[in-house]
Amino acid sequence: MKINGNEIRPGMVLEHQNKLWRVLKTEHVKPGKGPAYLQAEMKSVPDGIKLNERFRAAETVERVRLDEAPFQYLYEDETGLHFMEQETFEQVTLAKEMLGEQSVFLQEGMVCAVETYDGRALGISLPETVVLEVVEADPVVKGQTAAASYKPAVLANGVRVMVPPHIETGTRVVVNTAEQSYVERARD
Repeated sequence: MKINGNEIRPGMVLEHQNKLWRVLKTEHVKPGKGPAYLQAEMKSVPDGIKLNERFRAAETVERVRLDEAPFQYLYEDETGLHFMEQETFEQVTLAKEMLGEQSVFLQEGMVCAVETYDGRALGISLPETVVLEVVEADPVVKGQTAAASYKPAVLANGVRVMVPPHIETGTRVVVNTAEQSYVERARD
C-alpha cells in the first residue's frame, strides 16, 4: 500500500531500498529555505541496521501490512525465545534481539502478538501492561508530598521504575511495557 511521506508514523513497517524497515521515530521539519519534510529514524527488520531518512510530502513509500497472530510465550533458552501458536499449537523460536529491552517483561504463559510477513516472523508485540512485584523500594522521606514526588523501586524482573511514596516492597504494580513506567497499584 503506497502512502505519502508525511503519513509515516512510528511503528509502521516500510519497504524502502528493497528492505523492510520499522519506523522508530519521526519528526516533521520545516527549514527556513526549501520545502518541509519528514525525518524518520528506521531500523532494518532482519539485521537491525539503523537509517535516518528524509521523506518529502509528495514522495510515496510502500507501507507493508503485517499479519498478527496470538502466540503464547513458553520459555527462553540458548536458541532464543519459544512461542506457541494458540490455535494450531505450532511452536516458533525467535531471537531475543527482536524484542530488545522489552524482553525483560516476558512471563511464562503470556500471550503476545507475533507479527509475520510472507511467513517470516518480524517482531513481537507485548501486552500494553504487565503486573509485577516490587522487590526493593526506598523508604519514604519525611516531608515529601504524595502528589509531587516519586521514589525509585526495583521490580521482580530487575527493571528500575519510579513509583509513588505509598508503594512498598512486596506490592504488586501495573507497569507499562513500552515506556517501562509505573501505571497503578495492581488490584488483587
